[in-house]
Amino acid sequence: MQETTIRQRLAGVLIALALLLQIVGFTGWVSTVLAVSYLLWLGVVLLWRDIPRRSRLQAAALIAVGLGMLLIARFVYGADIDWPGMLTGNTFVVAMLVGVSFISLIGKQQGRKGVPGQSVTGAGGILRTWLGVHFLGTILNLSTVFMVGDRLARHKPLSTPQFLALNRGLSSAALWSPFFASMGVVMALVPGMNYLTVAMVGFPLAMLAGLFTALELRQRFDLSDTVGFSLSPRSLLMPVGLAALVMLFHFVLTPALSIVSIITFLLPLVAIASNLPEGLKWTRRRVTQHTLNRLPAMRGEISLFLAAGLLTLGLSTLLEAATGDSWSLFAEFGIPQALISFATISLSALLGLHPIIGVSVLASMLPLEGAEQTLFAFVALSAWAVGTSVGPLSGINLSLQGRYGVSGYHMMKNNLIYAAALSSGVIIMISLLGAWLNV
Repeated sequence: MQETTIRQRLAGVLIALALLLQIVGFTGWVSTVLAVSYLLWLGVVLLWRDIPRRSRLQAAALIAVGLGMLLIARFVYGADIDWPGMLTGNTFVVAMLVGVSFISLIGKQQGRKGVPGQSVTGAGGILRTWLGVHFLGTILNLSTVFMVGDRLARHKPLSTPQFLALNRGLSSAALWSPFFASMGVVMALVPGMNYLTVAMVGFPLAMLAGLFTALELRQRFDLSDTVGFSLSPRSLLMPVGLAALVMLFHFVLTPALSIVSIITFLLPLVAIASNLPEGLKWTRRRVTQHTLNRLPAMRGEISLFLAAGLLTLGLSTLLEAATGDSWSLFAEFGIPQALISFATISLSALLGLHPIIGVSVLASMLPLEGAEQTLFAFVALSAWAVGTSVGPLSGINLSLQGRYGVSGYHMMKNNLIYAAALSSGVIIMISLLGAWLNV
């Protein structure tokens, strides 16, 4: 593990403290919103020079545009701006991401080697790789790609079909996983969405995406020597168990808290509790290492989400100041508007913009009500799944490039057919969901 500097370690401590204060805020004893936002932004400032250049430029542009729109709203249209609170956008999502990151502490204790499983070849191996990355990825997110990818790379350098299985297995989890950042963003933008309805539509679509991946890659590549990865049933107990715990808290123990809030405090607690049998000293060392090394490494995604939150605030404030409450991008949000929105966000991702930007901007222009929120949620999650798979600058493609050397353009080119097929399925699902919701 690369040694971090004092500046980076300090940033990691600030980010961990922000998570702790966010959890304290759930009790209702005291409001910690401003403190959490300031700590996270200060962490970004300390890590700014370490952010990859492309991500840094994109975040800087979002911050500049967001601030510019707030200034125009204030000095041109006379809007009242909550300057102390302008940095609070998406901080709850970032806190959730930080909380989820602690799950990497599970299952790597004292000599245990990664995720158990067995190697297989052919289209069946590709499908099993997809399934393993998909279901573990619903909880472990991007770290699953590296866990499975590193295991596959023990045989020989990863091939294009293996890269595509890793990419699609993770990106398609955005369609339904309550633990993904995509779901956290969407739940924040449209809090009235019905998660179970979205999951009932998104999960089958994700399974079809996995089946299409296996069939398409079998047609395009010779998979006879392509090693796949199959998880043992025991390995799936962890993500299934965590999902069940989240649902238990959501529906029984803490129904007043959102799923995002529950994930934020529950996953770190489970991760820490799983290490306690090894002793307090062991647990403290692992948490400290995670805080000082892993949290600073999240600088790219943290900066992007915070910057997008500032952009969303600036845009919504300016639109309201300039047009009042009477203007919106669409007079209503039905099936045609949903299809246009999906296409817009997906195409912007293809051009290099992260889906969070398109999702946030569109949400700020739409006064969504009732069932419209559920339809928009599915549109946003679907565009996220398509956009991150094909976008050359998406987080997963940049991570694959940094870890294994495969270019984002190579991934984009090889995912175009997949993106078109998945988009066709999304269009059908949007039409069915819109008709079902009667919007």
